[in-house]
Amino acid sequence: MFRSQFKVFDVHGHLPYRLVLGNNKRHESVARYGAERSERMRLTWDFPDATIADNDSENENTPLIDRWVKELDKYGIGGLNFLTALDNDNLADHLASHPDRFTGFAHHAIEDAGAQEELRRAVNELGLKGYKLFGPLTSIPFDDPSLTPVWTFLAEKKLPVLIHFGLLGHAGGIAHHPNISPLAIFNTAREFPDIPFIIPHFGAGYFQELLHLCWSCPNVYVDTSGSNQWMRWMPYELTLEFALRKTYELIGPERIIFGTDASGFPRGYPYRYLQDQVRACRELRFGEEDIENIFGNNARRLLGLKLPPNTITKKSDIASQA
Repeated sequence: MFRSQFKVFDVHGHLPYRLVLGNNKRHESVARYGAERSERMRLTWDFPDATIADNDSENENTPLIDRWVKELDKYGIGGLNFLTALDNDNLADHLASHPDRFTGFAHHAIEDAGAQEELRRAVNELGLKGYKLFGPLTSIPFDDPSLTPVWTFLAEKKLPVLIHFGLLGHAGGIAHHPNISPLAIFNTAREFPDIPFIIPHFGAGYFQELLHLCWSCPNVYVDTSGSNQWMRWMPYELTLEFALRKTYELIGPERIIFGTDASGFPRGYPYRYLQDQVRACRELRFGEEDIENIFGNNARRLLGLKLPPNTITKKSDIASQA
C-alpha cells in the first residue's frame, strides 16, 4: 500500500485498562442488548471470539508487549502509540523493552487532586509523550480554572492531548454528557494554542462540531481511528471517504492522523481498518506525501520521533533533525 521505505505509525492503541462508565451497574436488558450488538459487530468485521480461550502455548508464555511486536511485524507496521494501560507506571514498564516500536500517553483523571503532578512525573520521569482523556468521563468543564496548571504544563512542553469525545462504549454506553461534544474543548484550545489537541474517530457522532472546532483552532488534529460505525447512526448519509474528503478540504493533510484503536488479543492488530483508510485516501487521489503524512509522519512530528528515510520535505523537519 505504500512506497517500500515508508512504515505506518499508528497513534491510537490500548493496553488493558479499566474503563468505568458511570457506576458500571447496568440493567440486565441493557447488558444483553450491548452483548448482542457487540456480537453482531464481531461477525460483521470477522473478529475472533474473545470468549474462546487462546490455546496457543507460544502466546501463553510470551509477554504482552512482545506479542505486539510480532503483530506489528506481521503487518509491516513501524510503530504504535498506546494511550492507556492499568496506570502510567504499568504503561512505562511495557514500553521499556521496545522503545523503538512503541510510545505512550499518560492517562489519569484530569480533575483529580494531584493531576498536574502526576502528569509531570509521567512525562519527566516515565518518558510518556502526551496525555489521554475521555470527555464524557470528565466531570468538570475543561476550561475550569482548577485545570489551568495542567494545560500550562502541556503548553510549555508542547505535548499532544488526545481526548475522546462523542459516543463512548458499546451499545448501552454513554450518549449524553456535558463534555460529549468536541466543542467542549473550544475555550481551552484557543487559550492554549501550543497544545496539539487530537480528537479521535472523526468526533464519534459529532463530525460537524469537530469541523467547526478545526475551522477555528489551528492546533486541533483529527484522528481517524476505529471502525467508525457511528457514521451509520447519523441522520444523513456519511461514509469514510466523505469524512476524509471534508476533513482534508478544511484542514489539509498535515492535521489528519491515522489510528486503529487496536486494543488487544485475540483480535490483534485490526489491519482491515488500515486497508480501508488507505484505499479511501487513494480513491480520493491524495498525493503520496499526503498519504505518508496521514499514516505516520504527522504523528511522528507531534511525538518528536525521527522520520523514515527520504520523507523529509519540510524546512521545520530538516531543522529539527539537524
